[in-house]
Amino acid sequence: MPPELPDPPVLDLRTYKLVPGGRDEFDRIFREGALPMLRRHGVQVIGYGASLDDDHYYLARAFPSASRREEQLAFFYGSEEWRQTYEAAVMTLIETYHTVVIPLRSAIAEALSLD
Repeated sequence: MPPELPDPPVLDLRTYKLVPGGRDEFDRIFREGALPMLRRHGVQVIGYGASLDDDHYYLARAFPSASRREEQLAFFYGSEEWRQTYEAAVMTLIETYHTVVIPLRSAIAEALSLD
């Protein structure tokens, strides 16, 4: 039987294409509500903000492993607070979003204090 592969730290990069004119409201909701909530749920947000030239927004999060990412995000997005307070307001401001999850090299993980 082959040895079990380790579950390395991961970087989750999400981009949002926002509805025209929705960037300021999306940013306000994110900074005032979703960001503090992510932090309370133990999610390490390493960057976020508006694109410099269009209606896009980004969110970069680091997790100690892919499995831990799944657990934390399921808990966050499944919470009553998210569903009742933020989900509808945020989703009306998003046209589309894309997420890329990549393994972190150990030098990057160390810089983020995930190792």
